[in-house]
Amino acid sequence: MEQSTMSHQMMGYDRTSTMFSPDGRLLQVEYAKKTIRQGSTAVGIVCKDGVVLLTDKRIANKLIVSESVEKLFQVDDHIGATVSGFVSDGRILVEKARVRAQQHRVTYDEPIDVLEMVKSICDMKQWFTQVGGARPFGVSILFAGVDEDGTAKLFATEPSGIFFQYRATAVGEGEVEINDILTKEYKENINIEDGFRLALNAFKKVLGKNFDINRMGGAYIKISDKKFTKVDVNYIRKVAK
Repeated sequence: MEQSTMSHQMMGYDRTSTMFSPDGRLLQVEYAKKTIRQGSTAVGIVCKDGVVLLTDKRIANKLIVSESVEKLFQVDDHIGATVSGFVSDGRILVEKARVRAQQHRVTYDEPIDVLEMVKSICDMKQWFTQVGGARPFGVSILFAGVDEDGTAKLFATEPSGIFFQYRATAVGEGEVEINDILTKEYKENINIEDGFRLALNAFKKVLGKNFDINRMGGAYIKISDKKFTKVDVNYIRKVAK
């Protein structure tokens, strides 16, 4: 651990998320980011015909029913999400996102834009970095969706409340290595099947002997119908060939 971080701990700058350290850092937010880097990896890729999400469930116990491990969520008909970090934190935020989407649909009689959804959740994330007696959300969420104009979008949110739009990205334990692969191999004209194949190949390279296709979970939203669709392991096996 860095000497400066240790001294800040001794001085109590990490006891609350509302206290800046002398060099302008919120240590609780930084700890939350480290939590995400220990979480199972999730990948999102924008394709010419939609957007895909692929996640590693990382099931450690063979007696666990794999279907009960949920890391892919439908937010609205046209928006999906996957999480890395504290999945329980992610579940709460996804529930908030679902309510926000339904409120928008009831109020305006139209589906919510992906960006508006992301801003709403990131506002909540940011709020928890400046409230006493609370901790930041220890989760990064990839939101993927297709807007009414037919534009496929992918956003990654951080514990601080900041977000970025990507063509392809990964969050979680293997994010650095997978993002390097995506940077080199991603092409904007790939289709959904090629997107899954690229994500799977990246997982294989990074996880090596620990790669298990049965731990993979995937979903996509096509531009043509704007419908969130989960895929089963048989589809993933077919794509992987």
